[in-house]
Amino acid sequence: MAKIHATAIVDPKADLDSSVEIGAYSIIGANVKIGAGTRIGAHVVIDGHTTIGRDNVFFQFSSIGAAPQDKKYAGEPTQLEIGDRNTIREFCTFNTGTTQDVGVTRLGNDNWIMAYVHLAHDCQVGSNTIFANNTTLAGHVHIGDWVILGGATLIHQFCKVGAHAMTAFGTGLSQDLMPFVMASGKPAETHGINAEGLRRRGFSAQQISDIRSAYKTIFRSGLSLEDAKAKLADDASQSQESAPHLNMMRTFLDGVTRGITR
Repeated sequence: MAKIHATAIVDPKADLDSSVEIGAYSIIGANVKIGAGTRIGAHVVIDGHTTIGRDNVFFQFSSIGAAPQDKKYAGEPTQLEIGDRNTIREFCTFNTGTTQDVGVTRLGNDNWIMAYVHLAHDCQVGSNTIFANNTTLAGHVHIGDWVILGGATLIHQFCKVGAHAMTAFGTGLSQDLMPFVMASGKPAETHGINAEGLRRRGFSAQQISDIRSAYKTIFRSGLSLEDAKAKLADDASQSQESAPHLNMMRTFLDGVTRGITR
């Protein structure tokens, strides 16, 4: 049997692995599924159609799987999906999706989510990210793998943040942020690439140099966006080692809908 504190309230229809731990005064709803090894702290509410994977840790006082903060929401059975090995600190709020989008809010694997973080409806968050305290994502935001968001970062609805990007504390993003790029300020401005983060993740010196050159092509060369994309494609064809990363940047540009942070 799962280790459930005597003061916790768990709906009998909830699907909990036998190794799950539920802390004091926590509440688990009927449509919740929680995988092996996950630990839920005290005073946590998990509701809605919420699926949580293995070996996650939820600290106290979070609200997970509540209805989206969207006035169009009419009680549809939308979902929240959380992967494996995530750490969710105090006072986080994750909402389910809406039928105006894919209907699912997602958080991947191995993410480090600090206190007071808000994931609004239909957000799609990758894996290995770090969200510092008070980071707030509006609805429909997409976050790539290995992204680091500084404390009190605010992201406008429908924005996309590419893999390995990084923001400083207090950043306000109202446009898309390219992969590998660092940004700060309100409104946000770019400040080169996240070279140190790439080094720590095993990127070679040549790959970092090629990504830096691509950054200059997009932001400093004066080329039109179409010409910059063409140059990235040409550079990728000449560097097998860096081609996946340059193509990622070019593909990201193809999907921009709100303009890019400059």
